[in-house]
Amino acid sequence: MTISVSINDNIAEVVMSHPPVNSITVADTWKIHQTFKELSENEDLRCIILTAEGKGFNAGIDIKEMQSVEGWDHLLGSGEACYSAFHSIYTCSVPVIAAVNDFCMGLGVGMVASCDIIIASTRARFGLPEVDNGALGCASHLAKLVAPMKLREMSLTCRPATAAELHAWGTVAYLTEPEELMIKAREVAGSIARKQKAVVGFAKAALNHLDVFEMHSNYRMEQGYTYQLNIMGDGEEARDAFVKGERVITR
Repeated sequence: MTISVSINDNIAEVVMSHPPVNSITVADTWKIHQTFKELSENEDLRCIILTAEGKGFNAGIDIKEMQSVEGWDHLLGSGEACYSAFHSIYTCSVPVIAAVNDFCMGLGVGMVASCDIIIASTRARFGLPEVDNGALGCASHLAKLVAPMKLREMSLTCRPATAAELHAWGTVAYLTEPEELMIKAREVAGSIARKQKAVVGFAKAALNHLDVFEMHSNYRMEQGYTYQLNIMGDGEEARDAFVKGERVITR
């Protein structure tokens, strides 16, 4: 995956690109963590836009890469990388806007829910294919985006929700046509960038304290169940089926 960063007018744009569907490797996930950690230390920065180019915002973890490595080290490393990436986005010193161009699955949901504002195109869909993949993960983050019973339905059936649904629920702040997505994201980022940096920083810190969703600790709990599934063999079996083309994750 290529993760590029550009900064203009004190606004950073972090762009993910990994054809064909922007599935993400463990190394890429660590790169996202490191990118946001470094940007958070940039005293001139006022806002960050996280987006992707190509088909899909994020298709989740790269299962084929995971199954190509013997042992559990890669699986455990993936869990640590995801946890760190989500945390660095959530605790970033400046507001982060997610500009979601198309489908957003698995760890993509974790990244988006860790942001402060979500802007999505009409093509965007949000979902957790984890149960189909023999795992748990990011229900902790999806809980921030949908109602409790919808969370259960989406987690157990792996059926995604549309951006229009999330907009109606108030989770997606702005719904745009695909060609207008970045225009709107830059407009919102610009409005934030013009405010006093210290005030915005304290406002974000306060909002994080007010947040009732304990995403990071709950995500650790989900990871524990995922590791248990792997000890039982069910997780490995589900990922092997995906790699062999015997199962297609719903998007």
